[in-house]
Amino acid sequence: MLPRDPGQPHRTASTLELFFDLVFVVAVSIASAQLHHALSHGDFLHGVTSYAMLFFAIWWAWMNFTWFATSFDTDDWLYRVTTFVQMGGVLVFAAGIPRAFNEGDFAVVVLGYVVMRVAMVAQWLRASRSAGPLRAATRRYAFGIAAVQVLWILFLLVPSGALQITAFVIFALIEISVPVFAEYRRQTPWHPHHITERYGLFTLIVLGESLLASANAIIDALEKVDTLGPLIAISVLTLVVTASVWWIYFWPPHHRAITSFRSSLRYGYTHYFVFAAAAAFSAGIEVELDVLTGESHLSNVAASFTVTIPIAVFLIGIWWIAIRENADRVVNTVIPVGALLVLLDPVLPIPVTLSALILVIIVVVLVIRPPVPRAETLRMET
Repeated sequence: MLPRDPGQPHRTASTLELFFDLVFVVAVSIASAQLHHALSHGDFLHGVTSYAMLFFAIWWAWMNFTWFATSFDTDDWLYRVTTFVQMGGVLVFAAGIPRAFNEGDFAVVVLGYVVMRVAMVAQWLRASRSAGPLRAATRRYAFGIAAVQVLWILFLLVPSGALQITAFVIFALIEISVPVFAEYRRQTPWHPHHITERYGLFTLIVLGESLLASANAIIDALEKVDTLGPLIAISVLTLVVTASVWWIYFWPPHHRAITSFRSSLRYGYTHYFVFAAAAAFSAGIEVELDVLTGESHLSNVAASFTVTIPIAVFLIGIWWIAIRENADRVVNTVIPVGALLVLLDPVLPIPVTLSALILVIIVVVLVIRPPVPRAETLRMET
């Protein structure tokens, strides 16, 4: 299990990696559905908090495997079997999401998460046998991940409420510090094109899940409304927003965003908000439809915020990690301002209208003003 060449030409995502992503989409879909139900009933604090906690586990397990694979993917039978074990852990995790959301019972969720992470420990230990100068880093990864799993098991003993949330935040901070601890002396190699392709593919899958969830909600609403006009409007605007989000995400050359260990941490960690916001967008659309069909008693303003806040978070997140350093002053002004203006959408009577218009304007600006080479960006800033 030798380290992969970070300069390997034509390195692309493997079919195993794509298969691996699919089971994570199951977990994302279930978490998004639970968020929808909580928001639709006006349980904002509990819904957002539970969603943030559960999505952290989904994102962190996916990201750890992805970065490991870019460094040590051998695609032999043992690597594949260990990956399948992780996939099994994801499915167990997904099965426990409703109970964690509704009852605060994290037992099944923690079990699935620990299965995923123990399999990851086995991968790192196997890599350490032939990692050469990277042996210390791979063993620190294995030790750090294993130690944190003990904390997550102890998490089950923490009573629900503020104390449980506090414990989660502390344990999550320890979890995300493991890569810093493992690689502070010598970094494992990463392939910039491969790793950013993996993030892009997962973004596509999450956006696809949002379209599917929104479409299913619209189909269900067809039997509950007297006129199709509002449904058609929401359908068109949802597609426009999703297409614009896709355009904005893939506008910059992402491989430029991970030129150092520090920038790779920023890129990977900020994607938590990007992924979570993209998945939460569908929940917001479903809340809007619930209000339209009378299944939710939320005000129109509150329902609209469940759509506009995820869009704004997505825009700021992707601008910060990938667009900002590859754009001129016009683009770097339009996107942050656009994210703020999106939050004004709730003042309009038609859901998502202003958001869709602003996103289309941002796309037009990106078409007119292509990415600027990094050297040129530095010169302009100077």
